[in-house]
Amino acid sequence: MKYLTFIAATLSFVSAASLGFGADVQPLKALYITGGCCHDYTKQKLIISEGVSARANVTWEIVQEGGNATKHRVSLYEKPGWSKGYDIVVHNECFADIEDPAFIENVLAEHRNGTPAVVIHCTMHTFRSLKTDDWREFLGVKTTHHGPQHPLDVRNLKAESPIMQGFPEVWTTINEELYAIDKVFPTATVLASAMEKKQDKATGKWVDTTKDNPVVWVNQYGKGRVLGTTLAHNNVTMQNTNYMNMMARGILWACDKLDEKGQPKPGYGPAKSAQ
Repeated sequence: MKYLTFIAATLSFVSAASLGFGADVQPLKALYITGGCCHDYTKQKLIISEGVSARANVTWEIVQEGGNATKHRVSLYEKPGWSKGYDIVVHNECFADIEDPAFIENVLAEHRNGTPAVVIHCTMHTFRSLKTDDWREFLGVKTTHHGPQHPLDVRNLKAESPIMQGFPEVWTTINEELYAIDKVFPTATVLASAMEKKQDKATGKWVDTTKDNPVVWVNQYGKGRVLGTTLAHNNVTMQNTNYMNMMARGILWACDKLDEKGQPKPGYGPAKSAQ
């Protein structure tokens, strides 16, 4: 009974039949790269890694560098073939003021050649100083700024997507940053969006404008699949079940380990040690 209660409480999106107990597969090995300006990356690396591993058979290597700098060059990115040995790279970083094309190309080449990726929040503003759209083509969107924090009404636009299975029709967050998306590249498909709001001076309430911004999408970058989300700035949003289920499914999808019903393929549910 204790075992069943744990499954129901923490793995709600995974059916018992899909967990793949006994399947002779190796866990997905994820590389998580983080650091830089303006965010609680020390806590978020644990929120993401622990939350995903409670839902999917994923192990982690975490690289955190750069303190609060905006010009730090992640040391791993200097090496040719830096993603070798990993099944996926999760980018949650904020180094906006790097504009060295050769350095950035070394990052991009790994994903273009097939290493799946997840790009989170300020990763969209990483390498913002680069004058070309090379990095943004990998992300799937172009964005350079965000507005004031306010509650976001995140609308599920692709309920049929395996990644968005179980995601509510509308999820209203706490105060959050909404990144202004200036362009969605043709290789990307938007899964969820949120309307920009403005604060009514008379009532103080946040009301919708006419500007709708993607907040979750998928992108095909060369041979590599990419899941992108501009959520979340705040740890509470990231800890929300809606967010974590979407993140776990997105990682599995990027690695082709998610079935059409949004369930892990056999062996890629949570590892037995996580139960």
